[in-house]
Amino acid sequence: MAPAGVALKATVLCLLAWAGLATGDRVYVHPFHLLFYPKSTCIQLEKPDLETPKEPTFTPVPIQAKSAPVDEEALRAQLVLVAEKLEAEDRLRAAEVGMMANFMGFRMYKMLSEAWVAAGAAVLSPTALFGTLASFYLGALDPTARQLQSFLGAPGEDQGCTSRLDGHRVLSALQATQGLLVAQGEAGGRAPLLLSTVVGLFTAPGLRLKQSFVQGLATFAPVVLPRSLDLSSDPELAAEKIGRFLQAVTGWTTGRPLSGARADSTLLFSTSVHFHGKMKGFSLLPGSQEFWVDNSTSVSVPMLSGTGTFQHWADVQNNFSGTRVPLGESSCLLLIQPHCASDLDRVSALVFHHDFLARMKNLSPRAIHLTMPQLELRGSYDLQDLLARAKLPTLLGTEANLGRISDGDLRVGEVVNSLLFELKADEEEQPAESVQQPSMSEALEVTLSSPFLFAIYEKDSGALHFLGRVDNPLNVV
Repeated sequence: MAPAGVALKATVLCLLAWAGLATGDRVYVHPFHLLFYPKSTCIQLEKPDLETPKEPTFTPVPIQAKSAPVDEEALRAQLVLVAEKLEAEDRLRAAEVGMMANFMGFRMYKMLSEAWVAAGAAVLSPTALFGTLASFYLGALDPTARQLQSFLGAPGEDQGCTSRLDGHRVLSALQATQGLLVAQGEAGGRAPLLLSTVVGLFTAPGLRLKQSFVQGLATFAPVVLPRSLDLSSDPELAAEKIGRFLQAVTGWTTGRPLSGARADSTLLFSTSVHFHGKMKGFSLLPGSQEFWVDNSTSVSVPMLSGTGTFQHWADVQNNFSGTRVPLGESSCLLLIQPHCASDLDRVSALVFHHDFLARMKNLSPRAIHLTMPQLELRGSYDLQDLLARAKLPTLLGTEANLGRISDGDLRVGEVVNSLLFELKADEEEQPAESVQQPSMSEALEVTLSSPFLFAIYEKDSGALHFLGRVDNPLNVV
């Protein structure tokens, strides 16, 4: 816990220093104050004579009920519209949430990395992870709400309302980071990026959910699917039904589905994310190419190849190099390759750290011929396991106060994040006026034919949307 605490303190100090440039001699301003309840809202909330009407609730329809398939192009259009309407303060909030999500992502990546070594390839979404926990914050009351706020990375300075995160602001800012990622996808003739998020709320029959909570999730996940089914009689069968339901609605095959291990659960929470990116100017090489898992073992995989002007750096002292490939006006793919394949764990611990983005400043562009595997990765993890590793096994346990989700007998079981990450060539015909690519004779050869790390980064919000490692492109979690 100590390293994460030190990292958080360093970030807070950096943000405070940044804020000080603009505020001069004014009083202290919390670095995440734009995400807190404003004073006007707190005055209304704290009125002693304010009568709170009983919140409307509903019982989710059975899982057998017909559901329309997810329209990913429509979801992308919604995110683009969100990005187009962002004002200056909205962008500042997005940057605050992006930084908080990054810190949580680095911390959780470290916890998961040991299990990933044997997996071959794996991917984590810091923004999806943050969004799932922020969703529970939206549905929590104290003391659970205060504990979740601290875990999200914004501990309150006091017990007052104005030091509390506004869950709706947090999720709206998170949606802004998603919009900024995909809105720039078609800049410069690039193929659009797809980023789709679907939340499933699977409840025991009879459990009533509060409408305000479910509606509040729409900013994080525009598709929210509350469904009821028998979770206790046969947990494995329930998990199979949930898996079939999600695949039918989304069309995605993601990572490990819910296991339904706890028979006493009355709510299972599922977040499913699909990212699909195409690399402009890249093509799929004919046939399969060799990828060296280690010094003596290779596998045959599909490879992409392209030439362009990319930013590149080499860390001679730590024996790794990095390449930044644009995916849009403000989004990019970051590729980190150890000079020795056996150093992947050491480089991962060094690179995926709180000062990661600072390493990428002042990079020099150069002509590069890049060859890398085509990626189709799946990942899945239970946040309950991650909380247990973070020494917070009861945060979403039976004692959790989640009174804003339901007044019923709420017992949270698995909280699963599942991902499908695809990165392929954009082989559509390019317009004649496209910028001429550097010749092969001028280009530096960069070939990712051995284990490497990657990240998807959006620079306006500073959010790292995906972190991953590829030991073997054919093996996925």
